[in-house]
Amino acid sequence: MPKETFLQNRVKSVGFALRGALLLVRTEPSIKIQVFITILMTGAGFYYEISSIEWILQVLAISLVLGIEGANTAIEKLCDFVHPGFEKRIGFIKDVSAGAVMLVSIGAVIVGLIIYLPKIF
Repeated sequence: MPKETFLQNRVKSVGFALRGALLLVRTEPSIKIQVFITILMTGAGFYYEISSIEWILQVLAISLVLGIEGANTAIEKLCDFVHPGFEKRIGFIKDVSAGAVMLVSIGAVIVGLIIYLPKIF
């Protein structure tokens, strides 16, 4: 059986990643809300004509929230697979993972406020 080339392997990896992102958006209510907020904030960016630096900060904040939410979902699914019933230690892991999402979300809101409050008021 011939070995895959580096390029073939990368293309496959991107395909798996895209499938994972689509699964995340299709199956997770919190991601659906965050994608909606992403669309609103992108529209706001165009409406208020934010600067390049503001776009960079906004994109980084949004990407961080979506990425951490994806990791949180993966951790929760893995925990449920490993131990389907209630287990205090699994609950701790899930709570810490959800807490990470909350922390980056607070940071993203602060970035949004710094960008948009001066433009609105």
